[in-house]
Formats: sequence, C-alpha cells, structure tokens
Amino acid sequence: MPQIIAAAEGEAPGGRPTLTSPEGSVKALSVPAERSLIYLSRQPCEELSAYLGVRGWRVRSARSVVDAARLMRNDEVCAGLVDIVNGFGNRDLAVLETCLRHATVGWVAMTPSAQLDDLGLRRLIRNYCFDYVKTPCSNESLNFVLGHAFGMIRLSDMDIAQAVAATGADEMVGTCDAMQQLFRTIRKLGNTDASVFIAGESGTGKELTALAIHERSERRKAPFVAINCGAIPHHLLQSELFGYERGAFTGANQRKIGRVEAAHGGTLFLDEIGDLPLESQASLLRFLQEGKIERLGGHESICVDVRIISATHVDLHAAMSDGRFRTDLFHRFCVVRVDEPPLRMRGKDIEILAHHMLQKFCGDNTRRIRGFTASAIEAIYNYGWPGNVREMINRVRRAIVMAEGRLISAEDLDLGAYTSQLPVTLLQAREQAERKTIELALLRHRHRLNEAASDLGISRVTLYRLMSTHGLRGGDEDKSVNEDPA
Repeated sequence: MPQIIAAAEGEAPGGRPTLTSPEGSVKALSVPAERSLIYLSRQPCEELSAYLGVRGWRVRSARSVVDAARLMRNDEVCAGLVDIVNGFGNRDLAVLETCLRHATVGWVAMTPSAQLDDLGLRRLIRNYCFDYVKTPCSNESLNFVLGHAFGMIRLSDMDIAQAVAATGADEMVGTCDAMQQLFRTIRKLGNTDASVFIAGESGTGKELTALAIHERSERRKAPFVAINCGAIPHHLLQSELFGYERGAFTGANQRKIGRVEAAHGGTLFLDEIGDLPLESQASLLRFLQEGKIERLGGHESICVDVRIISATHVDLHAAMSDGRFRTDLFHRFCVVRVDEPPLRMRGKDIEILAHHMLQKFCGDNTRRIRGFTASAIEAIYNYGWPGNVREMINRVRRAIVMAEGRLISAEDLDLGAYTSQLPVTLLQAREQAERKTIELALLRHRHRLNEAASDLGISRVTLYRLMSTHGLRGGDEDKSVNEDPA
C-alpha cells in the first residue's frame, strides 16, 4: 500500500488546503485546477483519497468494475487508478479489461512487484495502462504518475472526442455545414410522404440517409426494406421486386412475397436505380402510377402502400440522354432530391469520422489503440477518399489490426505517400543509422554475435544490449548468447 500523508483538518490563510508533514509542521499547498480521478479498488484507501483530494483531484471511488463503468463519461477525460493489490483474480482480470478499454480514461495500475509475474496482469498493464507503480510507493510518486496519465489523455482533441461521444454506434456523423444542411433536410422530409431521390458517390452513406428519413417519418413503425438493384441479376429482379405465385416458373414451388409488397405501410429503398434494366423500369413506373402490383404468374392486382426512396451514384441525366433511363420514371422518383456530400468535401468531419471508427472497432484488437499519429492525421486530410466513408471504415479497421504501436500511423492506413516527410531529430538519425549498421553486420555474419561484434568494434555484451534496444533480438540470438562463453 502506498505511503499516505493524511490531510489536516485546518486551512492555510486564504482558504488553501493544508497538509501535515511527518514532522507535524503545516504547509500550504498550491492546488492545481481540479482533475477527475476514478479510483477502482476492492478496498479503497480513505487516506489516499483524502491526500489526492488535497492535491487537486476529484476522487470518485468504485469497488467493482460495474461501479467504475457507471462513473465513466464519454464527454469527460479523467485519470484512473486501479488497485490490483486487493484481489483481482484471473476471472476478474477478464472483466476488468472491458473497463480499461474506455477511450477517455488514462489508467495507472498499482500492484505489488510479486504480482507482475502474472502474465495476464502484465498483458493488461502493457496494453491498456499509461503507467504502473509498484507498492509500496510514495504518495508524491503516485500523484506524479496520475498527473502524467491525465495529461496524456487530455492531449486528444476534445472537440473531436465530444463529437464522437455524441454519436451512437449506428448514427450519422458530421459537423460540417454540408452535413448540418443534410440533417435539416432529413428532419423536413420526415414530415412528408413525398418520394426522395438521394444522389451521391459510392460509399457516402446513402442508405443511412434513407433509414434516417424513414425513422423520422410516420412510417417508422412499419418495415424499412432495402434492395440493391445493381446486385441482382436482371432476369431475377422482377421476381425479387414483385414476388411470384406457385408454378410461375420452374422451381417456383410456393408463393413468394416480393420486396415491394414486404414494405407495405413502410419505406422501400431502391439503391443503385441507375442499374435497373428497362423492363424493370416500366414495371416500377406502372406500380408508382397505380399503387398496385401483380406477382409473376398471378392475375390479382394487389394494392401496396409504400414510400419510395431511391439512390444511385450514376449520373441519371446522362443516362436519360443516352436512353438508358426513363425520364418519366426519374420524375416519379425525384420529387425531392438530396445530395450526399463526398468525404473529401467534409472538412474536419474526416478526422471526426476516423476517431469514430477507431472507437467503434477498437475491440477488434487485443491492444488498446489510443489514436492517430500526426502523420496519419495529415494523410487523412490529404487523401482524396474516392471510396468515401466505406473506404475509411475499411482502412481504419485494417490499421487497428496491423498497427504495431499504440498510435495508428499513415503507413498503417496505407497512406504513407500522402504525408510529407516529418523532420528527423539528430537523436533519431543516430538511432536509425545505428540500427541499420547493426542489421547489416548481423546479416554479413549470419547472426553470429561474436563475429558481428568484432566487426563493429564492440563487445558481444554491448552488441546484445544494442540489439535489445533496437528490437533486433530473436530466438536464435537469445540461444547463441546463452551458449557462447562470456
């Protein structure tokens, strides 16, 4: 348990809190601005809480992971102190991991030296904590480490953190003028039943916009049925849209309800209508005019009440000029037009989206990824994003898996060509040159350490230490060092 200096009951002149030193003298402290701290321990130490409170911490104690989770807020950064001393077993560590993943808490572990032999505990500290202290430790050291963790977590862009926190996992993300205008349009369209046509590049989120319109309309309790017209073979599209009766064709062993009929009372979203064959365009036009369908092989007209929302990345005006799309059908679809802004035109939303995707998919990896490097952010802004949001999702998910550090780099996003060469310090240049020289010597001598060390003009022990520093150790090197005489 850390050494605790208890807070005195009195105050110094001017209302500042005081501490009683071990000798009994009273000292006035210069207290920094209040910082939030979550103190997770089976048996929280009241003296420790009091000391940290005097040092400017607003301490909130939690005796379980569930209690700690309730104290966390997405819009507030804070430090976290997890006391491993008082009984987190192997089962508890698995539950604790979900708590340590929280993006706005900078965790510090407090543990006895003996418990660091536990592989599970070491993995949690390495992957999810900013630092750790071995008990017993001084209260000054603990306060310093907590302050460092709090400072590191505050380095994140709070505007971005709050924008991400205000967005649900499946909601649309955006703060730029174009997206705010889109949100206003969606709210207006929720109050009407007019057909909507959504235009935009592939991957901009047209289906999300259609779903948002449906959920804000009076039809929200009825089905939302989506169909990608470009993903269904032309000879099957008619049956998918309108259904068929038993015996309508070979293999039609029973009646099937089509997508249009399945959306009765709700919203039918027709994606990629630019890929519709002319035969299906004629059938859809007749349905839109009459509000009735006939299943394939049937003779009964069925009334269907649906709202049509359509979308495409194709230039329909060019398609109409070429005779590939019917003008009368376009005017039926396009009562109200909505334009989805491409990602490259959305300003700071690009960075907000990247952080949103990181937070959403960080559970795909066992390590805690804390954010993006400066070069990654630069590349994100410089890249054109031809695949828009869909491409960003794929790149961020891949980077989460492939990243070797705690921060995602431009190379992890496969965008290294879109960042300028960052300045290299003299120390970095020396380290790079040293590593390269050692690598070449090891290759020349096939990783025989004695010969490589002699070639470099250093001892084998020094070479081994430098290999450890530069991460060049491997199983063969370890074995050779153990077997070779000193």
